[in-house]
Amino acid sequence: MLQNILLVADSIAIAQKMAAGEETISIWNLLFTTEGGTIWITIPLLLMSVVIVYIFIDRYIATGKAAKEDMNFMNNIRSFIHDGRLDSAITMCKTTPTPMARMIEKGLLRLGKPLSDINESISNVGQMEISRLEKGMGTISTFSAIAPMLGFLGTVIGMIVAFHEMANAGNNLEISDLAGGIYTALITTVTGLIVGIVGYVCYNVLVSRITRVAGLLEQRASEFMDLLYEPAK
Repeated sequence: MLQNILLVADSIAIAQKMAAGEETISIWNLLFTTEGGTIWITIPLLLMSVVIVYIFIDRYIATGKAAKEDMNFMNNIRSFIHDGRLDSAITMCKTTPTPMARMIEKGLLRLGKPLSDINESISNVGQMEISRLEKGMGTISTFSAIAPMLGFLGTVIGMIVAFHEMANAGNNLEISDLAGGIYTALITTVTGLIVGIVGYVCYNVLVSRITRVAGLLEQRASEFMDLLYEPAK
């Protein structure tokens, strides 16, 4: 027990010396060192971070485009329907590359059928549009959960190697022989936590934006269904 306490104290002393500028350490070198075998943990973590950022940027742009709408769009649809110009309404929907326009287009194409069928077809299109926006969300969620666990796995592997060296060194053990492996092991934990936190934040930001788009589609679908009753009044 006393020996372990002394080892911990020596580790703290070394860290204090490094903080004082007596020794420098490269995080990048620690991430990719082969000591402790943790390189096989850090490489997947870094690849996960790249995938998370890529999906986030792609879905952020997609949800931004989906949330945009022309304030006159529904007014024009209403005017076309009241004037009996269904072809013009459908053409406008085709030339408007938004989920809302595609949803309304489906409803226009179903005119003449029971309102329940129209409403169902619109809802189906809306669900498909939301599914498209959610592409890659499962990957972000999975990586966010796996990354911290991989980080802890790297720490455990590094510590096992460090204590194995301690056992083999016997009375010739020096703390400097273990410091590199311990640093490397702990770096995997930090990396895993960072990737997990970033992924968690990205996931929730995208969920919020997709929820906003879903609310917009639901609102416009309701307006369209109300519009179908207006000519009969």
